[in-house]
Amino acid sequence: MAAPVVVVMGVAGSGKSTVGRLLADRLQVPFLEGDDLHPAANRLKMASGRPLTEEDREPWLLSLARWIGRASESGRGGVVACSALRYGYREVFRDAGGGVWILHLALGEAAARRRVAARTGHFMPTALVDSQYAELDPLRPGEAGLTVDAEDSPQAIVDRATAAVRAAG
Repeated sequence: MAAPVVVVMGVAGSGKSTVGRLLADRLQVPFLEGDDLHPAANRLKMASGRPLTEEDREPWLLSLARWIGRASESGRGGVVACSALRYGYREVFRDAGGGVWILHLALGEAAARRRVAARTGHFMPTALVDSQYAELDPLRPGEAGLTVDAEDSPQAIVDRATAAVRAAG
């Protein structure tokens, strides 16, 4: 039986990794940091301030979809943190495994820029924040998931997400 996989989505700086790890711990399921699956060439390109093309993203999206499929088929489910900015990317994930549920961490542009600028040791520069908002497709009506304010505390977000995931079955 397929188990649900939660995709924690949002722009750079929205807290995907922090919330994703906490949520996976709460649900007692595996966690995947989606950035870990980016090829080195993608990381270098983004670090140089150039946004990825669809051709750049395709192998990464397919790797994420394979992980989602395995996590779903295992019966355990999982949580993956990745931008998942476009509706079409989320469709690829839904096609990979039953029960994909999206947690959208919504964050204003000024807050995203501030958070990205404050990070150390991450390849995503502040210069790419605008391109993330240009790509962003918020959750659509009918998409399984929840949109939350990313400026809430990670614990409050996890509490809301946990209740919503459990209510969704």
